[in-house]
Formats: sequence, C-alpha cells, structure tokens
Amino acid sequence: MKGEFDRWVGADEHNGIPSLTRPDAPKATTWSLAAIALVERPHDAVLSPDGESVALVVDRDMSDIWVIPVDGGVPSRVTTGRELTAYWEDDRPAWSPDGSRIAFSANGHVWTVDLAGGLAKKVVEGSSPIWASDEELIVTVERDEESRLARVSSTDPWPQGLTPPGMNVSSASVSADRRLLAFLCHPKDDRQGSEVWLLDMGTGDSRKVSGETGMRDGPPTISRNNQAVAFTSERAGWNEIFVVAVDGEGLRQVTTDEADFSALAWNDDNRRLVAGRTRRGITDLVVVDTQTGMVEVLAEGGSWSPVGWGSGRRVVAIHESHDTPPRLVVVGDTGEVGVLLDSAPASVRAATHRNYEEITFESRDGMEIHGFLFRPDVEAGTQVPAVVYPHGGPTSAYGDEWDGHAQYFIERGYAWLAINFRGSTGYGRDFERANYGAWGVSDTEDCLAAAAFLAELDWVDGSRIAIFGASYGSYLALASLARDPEHRFACGVAKYGDSDIATSWAQGDRVGREDLERMMGKPSESRVEYREGSPLGWVTDIEAPLLVAHGEKDERVHPDQSGQLVARLKEAGKTYEYVTYPTEGHGLLRFAPQVHFYRRLERFLDWYLM
Repeated sequence: MKGEFDRWVGADEHNGIPSLTRPDAPKATTWSLAAIALVERPHDAVLSPDGESVALVVDRDMSDIWVIPVDGGVPSRVTTGRELTAYWEDDRPAWSPDGSRIAFSANGHVWTVDLAGGLAKKVVEGSSPIWASDEELIVTVERDEESRLARVSSTDPWPQGLTPPGMNVSSASVSADRRLLAFLCHPKDDRQGSEVWLLDMGTGDSRKVSGETGMRDGPPTISRNNQAVAFTSERAGWNEIFVVAVDGEGLRQVTTDEADFSALAWNDDNRRLVAGRTRRGITDLVVVDTQTGMVEVLAEGGSWSPVGWGSGRRVVAIHESHDTPPRLVVVGDTGEVGVLLDSAPASVRAATHRNYEEITFESRDGMEIHGFLFRPDVEAGTQVPAVVYPHGGPTSAYGDEWDGHAQYFIERGYAWLAINFRGSTGYGRDFERANYGAWGVSDTEDCLAAAAFLAELDWVDGSRIAIFGASYGSYLALASLARDPEHRFACGVAKYGDSDIATSWAQGDRVGREDLERMMGKPSESRVEYREGSPLGWVTDIEAPLLVAHGEKDERVHPDQSGQLVARLKEAGKTYEYVTYPTEGHGLLRFAPQVHFYRRLERFLDWYLM
C-alpha cells in the first residue's frame, strides 16, 4: 500500500528485505515528525536604517522575506513565492537608505520590492545586493568561475564592474554614508587565505587593509563614523576580532579570548561591537569594547546570532538552543529578552526536550574529541541503542542548537551522540585544520572512537549502535562503515553525501569544489589522499545495512554520488535501501520529503537496532 508522501519520491529500491514497521517499537508520546517539519526558521536578518524594524527570511512554505517592528507588532510578509532555500546558503535582504524598499536575491537574480505594496521587480542577474543609494545597487556577479562586485541602477539595470578581473570577492558591506565598501578578497594563488579590502565609491579606488598569507579574515564591517573596520581573523589561532583604520594603518587584535567570534555589528558610539562568541559548540551573545578588548556577556548559552543594535540600545538577535526552536528576539542592555517572532507549533513548545551532557573521548591518535550526548529515559539495568551523529561541513560544528529530529529519536529510546570531529569549528584553527589532507581517514577514526566510547557506557548496548549523517556527515558515516575492521556499527545512514571525492570534485558546484581544494588540494596534486579519502573503494568491506537518500536537484553533492554508491552495493550483494527526492536539493527542505525521509529512517533504525 502506498504511503501519503510516496508521490514525492523518485527512486525507491532495496537489496535484501526492506525495513518494516515494528509493532513492538516504542512510540513517541510528545513529539511528531510533522510538527518538527513545520517549525519555521528565521535567518539572515538585517535592521532598517532607523533601527525600528527588522527584515529577515522566514522558512515556511517558501523562504519569503518578512518585516517585523523592533517594538513588537504585526509581521508583514513582503515577498511571495521566493524559492525555499537552505538557510546556510541564503542571502540577506537589504534595506534602501530611505527605508522604503528592500532588495533581495531569488532565482539567480536581484529583485526590489516596495514596502508600501506592489509586486517585486527583477533588476539584474546576480546575488547579495547592497544599496549604494536610494536608486543604485551593488550586486555580486559570478561569471567564468569568478565573483565580482558591480554597480547597477534600479531604473537602468546595466551592471558596471567595481572590482577588477582576477579578484574573487564575497561578504561585502557598505558604510552608513554609502561612501565606502568593505569586502573579502580570495586570492586565487592562496587557497587558505582571504583578505579585507576597501573600495571608495566616489573614486572607484580599492586597497587591501588586512591580509596574511595562508590565513582567513572574516566578513568586515565599517564603523558608523567611517574611521575603522572590524573583522575576525584566524591568524591568532582562533577567529578573534581585529580592527584597522580605513587607511590601512594601526591594525590590532582586539580580543584574546581563545574563541571564535562572528556576526560583528558596530554600535553608534563607534567603540562597541555586538558579536557571537563560540567555544566548544556554545555561542554567547557578547558586547566587545574595541578600545580595551573587554568582552561583556549579554546573554549566555545556546546559539546566538546577533543582527545589530536596534532603537533604545537594544540588540536584535536570533537565538536557539537544545530546548528552544529558532526565534527572533530583542535583548536589553541588562540582558532581558523580548520575543519578536516565535512561531513553533504549540506541540513542539510543549514537547519533552532532553538536555545534553558534554563529553570528551580520545581518538585513535590521542586527539581529544568533544561531543553532546543525549540520554533517553533508561530503566535501571537496561541498555539502549545509540546513534553517532557527525555534522556536515566539515568546517562547521554541532552546538547547543535546536534539533527536533534528535529529540524525536531520543524520546523513542535512542541515545544520541553528536560529535565535533577534527575539522570542526569552535576549537581553534589547528583543530579546524587537523583533517586537511586527510578527509575520510583521521576524522573517520574520530567517529569509530565515538562508537567505542558509547560501547563502554553501561546503559548503552554496544551491539546496537548506528551512524547517521548528512552531507559531510553522510560521507563520514559511509567511511566509518567501510574502513572499520571491527565493524562497530550495526547499520548506517548516508543522507546526500559524497562517496568518491575525486568525482564529487568534478561534479559539484563551484563553492563545494573550492572548499574541497582548500582542504585537500586538487585531485591531480593529491592523488593518494583523494583515493584514501574515497570510501567507494572499500564498499566490499561494508557488512552493515545502509540507508542512502539524496535530493535529485542537489548541486553541491551531485546525486550521482549516491547513485554510484548504490550500484557498487548492489554489485557486491550488500544490504541497502535507496530513496531519492525529485524536488529536493542539498537539504530535504519541503514538508513532505522531510517527513517521508524521517519516517523511513525511523523504520530503518527500529528494524536494525531495536
């Protein structure tokens, strides 16, 4: 009998008996997969010029743009039909200087919309718009493997180049008076590095104000008085805050917190910055004095992403934690929090959220690995199955963030261990680069060590441990099954991940390809490393059942990566299940495909672990 969401499915095949619903499996009592899929995520928020309103993207049925008053009030939906987009890939909207219009990107073009009403107008092919004036925009144009900034009139959309050929740029921001433009330059001869540049909008002259070979500087922001530029840089071993004068003089390190700072925003006093500060998966909301370097914690814990300083000395931010779905809030100068947007279903708010325990364990080479362990209700003397969950990226991290799907499986009796393997952020530059040249090898050992850690817990059944990941986490799940002579995992789940990084390098989009080259070099330069890091070559060593899922519109990791894996599994006579989703890209975003996959995952884990 067909299920209610099967029309959203493309390929659906298996080798061996497919996983079936177990009548004796525990039921979730407060959690619903449908409710989890309906949690709306606010992201990419930006304050209006007067600080009175916020424009942001809200992932609902679409990824449309909304405007919300900082003092509270009725949200207004200002776009319709904007394609549902993964929040980690999306662009921020941009306010016109007079606050009457918003520019945004959609379907490969930049658009504008009048807040007084009316339809959005397509302006030009490009992305990441910024207003140079009430009538002119600055956009990022990508052509011939190069990203450049261009100026375009909203009434005469013929782009005029601002940055010279040969200069790949990103993360542009404009000064309050629209006179200066700050941006990152990514030198083609330095894969590891990025530099901060400034461009004078009047003269067109540009100059580098910061950059160190082999080190990445982060997105720059210009002080309100046009005197200084603040940015983060990893040159100190962490992403600490640096400040430099707009003439390039007086570069200095502001913070020495051994933490990763992000999302910097200047106060009107041209001295203080609001920022996120991340250590070991926990992101605090902080205020930094750029003169003294003093860091004041405004709000602790969870994952804070500051938007900027609103009216009345209040900070607008997006916040989430393990027990709080993403929401838009305003934080007073004494730390009090007011909610501007929190649209999670009532059943999600009322559901039982299990807290985590921070744990560490040693990998095979002695490197310490940190993770978040969620423990279900365990009766004395019983043991439970467990899931090891490596995150995507790999340059990312699992933190104190909302993960409704993890909570669902925890309530159903699974232990859940989310690990930050080597290569993760929030542990310093050296740890972040520890998997360079060793994808699928050293970090795979971290995943195997996580299984060994769980097996030593008296309340975990070491014979019933699974590994599940998406994107890079999927790649590590596959590698962990293929490169483990002890066969520690009872089953695995690979959700839109690589299987052969050499062919993935050739098939994927530019962002993914350059990210791979940054960490592994080109295949022609690192043949051995690419071969060692491709688990497709070890498929015959896999013994555990494997669930493979992929979106057919995935441009980051081509669906052929799963297709060739399944062909090898079938040829080798391995037990697998394989499902694709024709409407989905790199991320199962739509309601029906998302619910379908997690129901499939539920049956798979129940069948092979319970």
